Amino acid sequence: MSQSIHDFHDDPRNADIRIWINGQLKTRAEATVSVFDSGFVLGDGVWEGLRVVGGHPVFLDAHLARLWEGAKAIMLDIGLSRAELTQAIYDTLAANQMHDGVHIRLMVSRGVKRTPYQDPRVTVGPATIVILPEFKLAKPETVQAGLKLFTVHVRRGYPDVLDPKLNSHSKLNCITACIQATAAGADEALMLDPHGFVATCNSTHFFIVRGGEVWTSSGDYCLGGITRSNVIQVCREAGIPVFEKNFSLTQVYSAEEAFCTGTFAGVVPVREVDGRPMEGGVPGPMVLRLQALYKALVARDVAARGA
Repeated sequence: MSQSIHDFHDDPRNADIRIWINGQLKTRAEATVSVFDSGFVLGDGVWEGLRVVGGHPVFLDAHLARLWEGAKAIMLDIGLSRAELTQAIYDTLAANQMHDGVHIRLMVSRGVKRTPYQDPRVTVGPATIVILPEFKLAKPETVQAGLKLFTVHVRRGYPDVLDPKLNSHSKLNCITACIQATAAGADEALMLDPHGFVATCNSTHFFIVRGGEVWTSSGDYCLGGITRSNVIQVCREAGIPVFEKNFSLTQVYSAEEAFCTGTFAGVVPVREVDGRPMEGGVPGPMVLRLQALYKALVARDVAARGA
């Protein structure tokens, strides 16, 4: 059975976590939302995943900026200021005595409806906000061995259909891709854009290394990834040539290295794409360098937030 980048060791401490729902901390058994909630009925909402290091949600400002951008795009009133939501996140971490090795799912739906109908005007309450923290780390063996990718038939769509920049609760496009990749024995789905160029993976962003250069997609058909942008940043700071561009599967198959990025696991090597192994070893020298540079960037962000 394949392993995903999101594989993690179950932590018994998660049985006792407290989950923040609209200002109240509740146990796992108590943490419920209405069957009339917009997120449950229609997937009408936006969300973020946050990694906690040294007691701080890493790159929190960038995550909140993306959350507010998505909320504004769908005319969703979050109902809290960024400062208030930040305080709620820290209060939740304090209530659970969480400091490291924590992943937070921050979810905001449009709220409860008086009837299960898509029109936002039938919403009768404020937004539903959930802060769900868990002790969760990617398995070291999965990160070390690298991921196996399979190119699926499901494409990333045009922004006038469902904008890929919108981190919405409506994830069926990516879920369908994940199902196909899993059935093929892979860890993640590699997804193409409508023109046949490589776009992204179903839950992570994708990079290749060719001739000392780091390539990733143009970004036109993928979420504005926080870790993706940070990896591009550390490449530029370190003088590593990095390009956002169109490239094809032929160029992927002949790459020396490939890797995926995401909030949950950071920078993770890819060992194989569609049965073609990476030639530069796993993890390759560029991946090892970028893992170190990204770790240093995380440390800088944590230090700045702590100050």
